[in-house]
Amino acid sequence: MTKSKKLDFRPNEYVVYPAHGVGQIISIEEQEVAGFALELFVITFEKDKMTLRVPTNKAVEVGMRSLSSPDVIEQAMKTLRGKAKVKRAMWSRRAQEYEQKINSGDLIAIAEVVRDLHRTDDQREQSYSERQLYEAALERLTREVAAVSGNDEVVAAKKVDDVLTSRAA
Repeated sequence: MTKSKKLDFRPNEYVVYPAHGVGQIISIEEQEVAGFALELFVITFEKDKMTLRVPTNKAVEVGMRSLSSPDVIEQAMKTLRGKAKVKRAMWSRRAQEYEQKINSGDLIAIAEVVRDLHRTDDQREQSYSERQLYEAALERLTREVAAVSGNDEVVAAKKVDDVLTSRAA
């Protein structure tokens, strides 16, 4: 059995957990589980009022990563400026693909979902499930932009919104 590669995250550092987005490591603790000593990252997701414990040796396997670099944020913004690519597949299939992209933790993929599901005022209204996916993707994108830029989420949301509305003009 090979031991998983261990990432060197530190307490107070912000990380991205694919299924939940941006969280902050508040500590690294040891717990005994089934007779084995386990070292765990304790990650808090303030907005969701949730705490997650991830074994340090499984962090890479589950896709936990550091925040994106400013270059990746710029790439995501460029993706948002692009033209929406809506496939002609059944909605259930597209919804599944969007969900996978959101939960992948990949910022560019999340930006693609935001771009593809964004509606301007003159376009038809979104269905409930479309709006749910759009808002989930937008929130993930906004939180990471905020964490990387050191701004609060309101400023980051405005930046993302400006990019989306400038594309429509």
